[in-house]
Amino acid sequence: MAGRTVWVQGFPDELPPEKAADKLTIHFQRTRNGGGDVAEVRVLPGSPPCALITFEVPEVAQRILKVKNHVLALGKTRYPLEVILHPGELSPDEVLRGQ
Repeated sequence: MAGRTVWVQGFPDELPPEKAADKLTIHFQRTRNGGGDVAEVRVLPGSPPCALITFEVPEVAQRILKVKNHVLALGKTRYPLEVILHPGELSPDEVLRGQ
């Protein structure tokens, strides 16, 4: 997963994890957001919530990082997202918070 995974924070914590994963997948697959094919979205527990999004190819992650302002729109409310490159691969039981 090295180079293909980004860490995302800024979506609302009242959003159930499954719905958050769906909304983030849609956002990051859109070409207007720099996106592409998403391999996996893992919403991690905690407050504030965060997610690890892994793309099929590293080039998509690089394009995502070049977009300066990611904003997740849910109804009339807009949530600015913080997006950074995840530094490496996760072991199956690792939970990483933004660093």
